[in-house]
Amino acid sequence: MTEDTAEDRVPTDHRGSAGHRELAGDRAPDNRAPDERGRKVRALLDAVRASGRTALTAPEGKVLADAYGIAVPGEELATDVDEAVACAARFGGPVVMKIVSPDILHKTDAGGVVVGVEGAADVRAAFHRIVGNARAHDAKARIEGVQVQELLPQGQEVIVGAVTDPTFGKVVAFGLGGVLVEVLKDVTFRLAPVGPDEALSMLDSIRAAEVLRGVRGAPAVDRQAVAEQIRRVSELVSDFPEIAEVDLNPVIATPRGAMAADIRVILAESVARPRRRYGREEILTSMRRLMQPSSVAVIGASNEQGKIGNSVMRNLVDGGFCGEIHPVNPRGDDILGRKAYKSVTDVPGEVDVAVFAIPAKFVAAALEEVGRKGIPNAVLIPSGFAETGEQALQDEIVAVGERYGVRLLGPNIYGYYSTWQNLCATFCTPYDVKGGVALTSQSGGIGMAILGFARATRTGVSAIVGLGNKSDLDEDDLLTWFGEDPHTRCIAMHLEDLKDGRAFVEAARATVPKKPVVVLKAGRTAAGARAAGSHTGALAGDDAVYEDILRQAGVIRAPGLNEMLEYARALPVLPTPRGDNVVIITGAGGSGVLLSDAVTDNGLSLMEIPPDLDAAFREFIPPFGAAGNPVDITGGEPPSTYEATIRLGLADPRIHALVLGYWHTIVTPPMVFAELTARVVAEFRERGIEKPVVASLAGDVEVEEACQYLFERGVVAYPYTTEKPVAVLGAKYRWARAAGSSGGGS
Repeated sequence: MTEDTAEDRVPTDHRGSAGHRELAGDRAPDNRAPDERGRKVRALLDAVRASGRTALTAPEGKVLADAYGIAVPGEELATDVDEAVACAARFGGPVVMKIVSPDILHKTDAGGVVVGVEGAADVRAAFHRIVGNARAHDAKARIEGVQVQELLPQGQEVIVGAVTDPTFGKVVAFGLGGVLVEVLKDVTFRLAPVGPDEALSMLDSIRAAEVLRGVRGAPAVDRQAVAEQIRRVSELVSDFPEIAEVDLNPVIATPRGAMAADIRVILAESVARPRRRYGREEILTSMRRLMQPSSVAVIGASNEQGKIGNSVMRNLVDGGFCGEIHPVNPRGDDILGRKAYKSVTDVPGEVDVAVFAIPAKFVAAALEEVGRKGIPNAVLIPSGFAETGEQALQDEIVAVGERYGVRLLGPNIYGYYSTWQNLCATFCTPYDVKGGVALTSQSGGIGMAILGFARATRTGVSAIVGLGNKSDLDEDDLLTWFGEDPHTRCIAMHLEDLKDGRAFVEAARATVPKKPVVVLKAGRTAAGARAAGSHTGALAGDDAVYEDILRQAGVIRAPGLNEMLEYARALPVLPTPRGDNVVIITGAGGSGVLLSDAVTDNGLSLMEIPPDLDAAFREFIPPFGAAGNPVDITGGEPPSTYEATIRLGLADPRIHALVLGYWHTIVTPPMVFAELTARVVAEFRERGIEKPVVASLAGDVEVEEACQYLFERGVVAYPYTTEKPVAVLGAKYRWARAAGSSGGGS
């Protein structure tokens, strides 16, 4: 061996394994027992921790890859230039050389990677250059050697990774990879671990999915091999919670397999303490007593107008709640004609709910009394907790609630409405229009917008619930209840965050097959706030993860508040579609074009009209009209033309949904159109033929009354817009697909 220079040799304790490897698609499965591989990974991670590091070196990453069967190229660690030459010679072809340093995470940025090195002279030169660049990048960096890695064949570069999301925990990612990964940002996410089918579905969930199937004569990649890389990474991070991020970038996917050219693993600084979970039956038991109480105590009840305790009492009394109402106030004897008690412990009999209307500083002590009384639910209206920086005060009430088994709704809420119980436990205006829509919000302001919308549109609701700070009860508790509630047909939720994303997904997956769940997630444009040590971490902004995982749970995500409310109002009205064929019938060509655009924008399919159906439509429209799809009957046609074409659309079993475009004329006035449409739809419904029908009405102000008339009779109609009715139809389709092709519930 030649004499070493400073850049010819570096000390190391790690050795990589040599030898050529086949791509993942050609490898035999890993049959080692999980405990064996687990012990090997555990020992390595403990050693990394003990050294004070959070980032694994490439050779250490390879140990994890080998343990979990993640396909990586053959590689060795060279500690001097002669070892590098020998390593390259054993691979027998061009190699990739990379710096190995626990202090250099991004090797390319440090000039620590050289690709396509072949021949002894080039290997020597590359070794010196890599080590020199690394020292210039960080003079204090510990350099363990240079990794000599088999050069992979050309193929499609993709990224497979995993991150620890603050809401959903371990999340696996897949997308187009390589140097442009953070520019293209074509990535999709799933909860880890994923099974083989779900991993495979990720390949079809990116915008560039066609590239993987082969374009312009290029062969398709080995999809099973790529999916297997995804599955194994998801299994690794699920088994070891301390792994914060994993990057396989790039993974070279070819027709013969998929192999990770580089693996990066980062450990978490600490592992979060698991949130307390309640079982399904526990949730249903407490929620039943919250939403269907027989007895309510109001702590802080008052006779003085303008006080929250007076408003809550008055709403309970005036709203007609037929259960017992017990005012609690140390200074009151009689409040609104009811005996007042100095303490909730003095109230006779069982109490299902205690509504708090006292200042925040007194809540903990009163909650102790609620706990001793055995009351299962506390509705905490007061503000002045975590939202104002008083986290310790909120932590105190949570501890009290857990100690006594009291579930907490709030604090910092407007209260809640359970209309079928005539229960209005809030200091806001009452609402008593009973129906099938359950509405929830974190924000009091949004809650009042919900109330106003419901009143203006006469939307029947089963409940309106404020969640506020979500110190305990949150969306997954409410979803679990509303999923079983026979009065609820659709659930709409405004949320700013989720405390436990996995619990929410679990509840959503159980609920969606029975009824639609609509979510308005605030903070849609916010980027991930934390610094990321990997490409996957940088790509996993909060909303990107929410978007994919909520979709996988079958949740309908609304882009804005009005859309959330309109979806909630409309989805129970529309019958479930039985197929994808949508037909537009319009009295105006311009509306037809806009409606066609809206159909495409909402992921719906315009039916290709077969010749016989085209001829049937042409029998009813003038020669200067246009069949096809949209069916343009022209604006001057009498009511009989609208009726005949709508009848044909409902009667033909090949058509699954109708979009109607009405144009206001004196020949067919708005209410005439509304009445004939509602009559025909009702007639077919009585014959057992139910299809979703939505309508866009353009015209003078009379179209507003016509839309309301149609809505009340099962046709979702909107004035002055072509986008909104089709968006609602698209939402119904998204739910039907998530629930199963036969639909259900609504």
